[in-house]
Amino acid sequence: MPSYIALCNWTEQGVRSFNQSVDRYEAARAPFEQMGVSIKDIYWTLGGHDLVFVADAPDDETLAAALLSLGGQGNLRTTTLRAFGPDEMRAVISKAT
Repeated sequence: MPSYIALCNWTEQGVRSFNQSVDRYEAARAPFEQMGVSIKDIYWTLGGHDLVFVADAPDDETLAAALLSLGGQGNLRTTTLRAFGPDEMRAVISKAT
């Protein structure tokens, strides 16, 4: 299953209710799982992004739908990276050589 890394920043609305951030994460897990998206790890971070999470999803479209649903609540904006594990990267390398 493909893995993704989401770099998240609070919107003005999201930062106003920062104290609900963990509760919002916990509430988002069930709808994500119903869509087939599993959040593997999440971190609240310092620096250029407010949160970072790692998720698995069946495909890009499913993850995009989940993130649109999340973003539509108005608390976060996301930048998403497709992540390749060692075995997946070996397959990529073999196609390139």
